[in-house]
Amino acid sequence: MHIFSSETVHSENQSIIHPILDEAEVFLDIKREDEIHKEVSGNKFRKLKYNLIEAQRNGFTTVLTFGGAYSNHIAATAAAGKIVGLQTIGIIRGEELMKDLEKTLFENDTLRLASDSGMHLKFVSRGVYRDKTNPAFLQELKNEFGSCYVIPEGGTNSLAIKGCEEILTPEDAMYDIISCAVGTGGTISGIINSSESHQKILGFPALKGGFLSDEIKKYTSKTNWELIHNYHFGGYGKINQEGVEFINTFREQQHILLDPVYTMKMIFGIFDMAERSVFKKNTRILAIHTGGLQGIAGMNKKLNKKKLPLITIGS
Repeated sequence: MHIFSSETVHSENQSIIHPILDEAEVFLDIKREDEIHKEVSGNKFRKLKYNLIEAQRNGFTTVLTFGGAYSNHIAATAAAGKIVGLQTIGIIRGEELMKDLEKTLFENDTLRLASDSGMHLKFVSRGVYRDKTNPAFLQELKNEFGSCYVIPEGGTNSLAIKGCEEILTPEDAMYDIISCAVGTGGTISGIINSSESHQKILGFPALKGGFLSDEIKKYTSKTNWELIHNYHFGGYGKINQEGVEFINTFREQQHILLDPVYTMKMIFGIFDMAERSVFKKNTRILAIHTGGLQGIAGMNKKLNKKKLPLITIGS
């Protein structure tokens, strides 16, 4: 039985001790979803689980999906496909990356991981990529590659939501607030669906824009949630020196590595809100670590070009 069986996988909750939390009289634990699997961690494991089960149940031998050059979803799908014996195809945004593929794979850890896991990479222009949900474009891809199971960019669909509903356990009912970073809205939707009525779900978007609320409402009818838009650090994939230093200090103090695109922004936001006394005293918060650590290598290359401090990887 492989890791993507119907059996439910649970992760550990780790307590965070910090003067800011002590001063605010707030309790914070982090659910270590990043430790589920080395290559398919966090919410990517949750989102892929039932999609891969469905693909195999329906006799598909190939999974096709979409992503950018540093996509956690692309890397995870490639690794998961290798584990369960499915061929994988990644439609990658940026046709210029194909001009010198050997150089691209040498410089880009994410795409190299995907390629090493057997994923076939097809690079398309940004204009073509925008058609990723267009039925005509999807049919073109099926004509090119044959019958394949299509998973959307970021992995969010109804089966992904079902997987994310397994993040919380009955023991997590003790928490007043559940927080998670938000990309496409799939993970938080699953968490909202499985949350208790007394719990408030806080989402920290990693990107600018107010469209996420409508996306979340497609997958949940509950209203016990709120998006906190103040900590996106300029938008998707953006980070500054303050963010890097926060990651490095947090790792040194708590022995937990945060990713720069998602979880750093969430934990930074929780600390700032605690410092500003946003939370009531004795509030118990559970923050979901959604993984994404494979993207740090690519971010460090961007930081190096800007002559900014690098994110330290280590215990």
